Amino acid sequence: MTRKQKRLAVIAGGMGFIAAAVLLVLFAFSQSVAYFYMPSDLAKTPVGAGTLIRLGGLVGEGSIVRGQGTEVQFSVTDGGDAVKVRFNGILPDLFREGQGVVAEGKFEPGSDVFVADSVLAKHDERYMPKQVADRLKADGVWKGEEAGQ
Repeated sequence: MTRKQKRLAVIAGGMGFIAAAVLLVLFAFSQSVAYFYMPSDLAKTPVGAGTLIRLGGLVGEGSIVRGQGTEVQFSVTDGGDAVKVRFNGILPDLFREGQGVVAEGKFEPGSDVFVADSVLAKHDERYMPKQVADRLKADGVWKGEEAGQ
């Protein structure tokens, strides 16, 4: 092998290693991504059971039903459509009807019930997650001072 061929082999090997590392990183990210949906999005294009998503909107008025222990059922709405949510755990202190919420979880197989692993509520009277506030404002449902403030 000439000196030039050795240099090209080292460069090709390095590029192959970098390409493999990039592919592994992209694969890892694709497994942990949770896409954001509003109830109206889910009415138009349903998501398969077992797909990790984030569901955002407002807690439906009169929809909170407390079960045994820490089990809670409520609905998330964006003014039109609503999605039933079941959560087993401790809710944030500011969780209440009519407030912004983001729930992360999956749909139950063979059901339209969303099983949340975590529930996030706004942390003060002026804050709402920007993604949720922008979508609710665009739909004409939420009339906050400033989105994301």
